[in-house]
Amino acid sequence: MNNANPSRSGSNRRNFIKTLGALGAGIAAVGAVRSAEAAATEAVASRPAGARYMGGFAAPKLEKVRWGVIGVGTRGSSHVRQLAQIEGSDIVAICDLYEDWAKRSAKNVVKFAKAEPALYFGSPAKYHELLARPDIDAVIIATPWEEHAPMAIAAMEAGKHAFVEVPLAFTVKDLWAIVDASERTGRHCMMIENCCYSRDELMFLNLCRLGVIGELLHGEAAYIHELRNQMKEVNRGTGSWRTKYYAPANGGNLYPTHGLGPVAQYMNIARTDDMFERLVSFASPGRGRTAYAKENFPPDHKWNQMKFECGDISTQIIKTKMGRTIMVQWDETSPRPYTRRNLIMGTKGTLAGYPSRAAIEGRGSYHEWIEGKEYEKLYAEYDHPLYKRMGELAVKMGGHGGMDFIMLSRLVECLRNGEPLDQNVYEGALWSSVRPLSSQSEQAGGAPQLFVDFTRGQWPTTKPLGIVS
Repeated sequence: MNNANPSRSGSNRRNFIKTLGALGAGIAAVGAVRSAEAAATEAVASRPAGARYMGGFAAPKLEKVRWGVIGVGTRGSSHVRQLAQIEGSDIVAICDLYEDWAKRSAKNVVKFAKAEPALYFGSPAKYHELLARPDIDAVIIATPWEEHAPMAIAAMEAGKHAFVEVPLAFTVKDLWAIVDASERTGRHCMMIENCCYSRDELMFLNLCRLGVIGELLHGEAAYIHELRNQMKEVNRGTGSWRTKYYAPANGGNLYPTHGLGPVAQYMNIARTDDMFERLVSFASPGRGRTAYAKENFPPDHKWNQMKFECGDISTQIIKTKMGRTIMVQWDETSPRPYTRRNLIMGTKGTLAGYPSRAAIEGRGSYHEWIEGKEYEKLYAEYDHPLYKRMGELAVKMGGHGGMDFIMLSRLVECLRNGEPLDQNVYEGALWSSVRPLSSQSEQAGGAPQLFVDFTRGQWPTTKPLGIVS
């Protein structure tokens, strides 16, 4: 006689099948990691003869930094205006596709009693003429994302230091090409991540270095910034070239570095202590851009002929070699307030942004945040020396609350003093690589992807970013 309960037997069978399915998914995920690891290993060739490791690299001192600026739209024109006012800094030449934009920035240089810069405009290839000039030491590149890699490489090949707007590049292949060019030419290539120079980010770095929140365990970083109105810049301006990136499905995190850069610096990622190991990424459906286009443009407009399938919000979890975790998010579509999250958690406390607040062992109750007037006391005790020295002037100069001015001042300072930069080429490549890896993870159903070690294993030899005075 068969005494088995038929309903229980069916349940066991279903559980068995579900277990097999889960096992298969796990095997697929492991396979994805191995595949990524194999690809990463293949990409890491030995450093060519004559090339050098650029971690901690310091270029020869410059008495004065002579700048060329490529791209003077919204971002580049702001850099020109501020660099023209920084001591030991001259704008020698400006290049842009549009004549009126180039001339607008030239007027801003002359306004501050500086010589009128040479202008190059009218053709996408004009920047090569700027790079051919022997009287330029360093170049700012503030152009559409796809142009960052070729322009940065051309600048270094021409003997200039390259300072590139975020992200450094969009593919692992291009990031490797930038790293190789920097090592081969012995020229700086720094992604100018301005958010590392905001007051709270600087203070959090100082607090982490002083051990105030103990051993670091977890971070959260984001770029949540509603930018749908840029779609109205149809023919020129940011929206004219950026909008197309919201179209492809599984696009990943298009803009990871504003939130991630500071958190990586807190954790000493790629400098002595730790390194990103792998990430997983998931995205919501893409809905907001299509709805916005339908509401704001006629049916036959090109934005209404485009499918915006990139997820409105993309979320990554990064695991480091030391076992730490970082959550990263990107959303430029949803109607919600701006935030970079900027959270760092340790064994003795947590520091968080938006709004600025803290929880620190020995300072009040753990059930309430330190905020308001009590938080202001942290500035008095722990403001970063850079902010103490430059903050008042930086706020007057503007540029995202002063962080742009502090960043540009530091670039000039480091180049004139022959000091290592605050961000090296490997950090820019590592932070930027979240974009292609997150896209790959989303395409693979959330399978983990291994980070590439652009330092070729030398990151433990690079000293942590110091608290400079």
